[in-house]
Amino acid sequence: MTTSLRIGVLETGRPPEELAADHGDYPSMVADWLAPLEGEVTQYAVLDGKFPESPDDADLWIITGSKFGVYENHPFIAPLEDFIRRARDAGRKMVGICFGHQVMAQALGGAVGKSDKGWGLGVHEYTPVNWPDELGTAPEKLSLQAYHQDQVKTLPEGARVIASSEFCDYAALWYPGFGLSVQGHPEFRSEYASQLLNSRKGTLLAPDEVDDAQSTMAKPTTQHQLAELIRIHFPDL
Repeated sequence: MTTSLRIGVLETGRPPEELAADHGDYPSMVADWLAPLEGEVTQYAVLDGKFPESPDDADLWIITGSKFGVYENHPFIAPLEDFIRRARDAGRKMVGICFGHQVMAQALGGAVGKSDKGWGLGVHEYTPVNWPDELGTAPEKLSLQAYHQDQVKTLPEGARVIASSEFCDYAALWYPGFGLSVQGHPEFRSEYASQLLNSRKGTLLAPDEVDDAQSTMAKPTTQHQLAELIRIHFPDL
């Protein structure tokens, strides 16, 4: 009998309430994105202090996006960083998305801060570089929804940059034998990304920034290819 892959989703943020009713929470978006893995998904609201008992409770851990900065003094961040290190030491696998990408880097010795380039919004394209053999043939490009103003500024020791752009030098990181992280949002569908931008237009985001980002929404993304890459090539899956 084949045992299902156990996927643990560490929830570090939530969508705006007015969007959640139609689009679900971030763990449900992740579950939809990773449906090709046919795994058994369990979510943990770590932002509320609800952590797994052990890194061995899942085979693959996913860290979601969040509105918080990883360098801010929120009670869940230090325990999350400790869990990341414990998962690495236990030989479990991990994927970080946006905030997850950043907190993995910070937990392992890197540095994160606000980008002097401002907000990254809409569909961004990233060029694969130094692609690891463990992930098979490098794609021509990675194209993902972006919604961030923080970026990884200093790489942690042992991390390898595997995708980059002019806007985001460290757009995807590979941690050999442990994990993969991306600054973009492979779990965001264009409908959600578009409504999220509109919900922040004129408040958090300048109208012209939102209009520029909305103009990219028709561009295709590689979210499904990234899910397939994880399914086929991610070590030990």
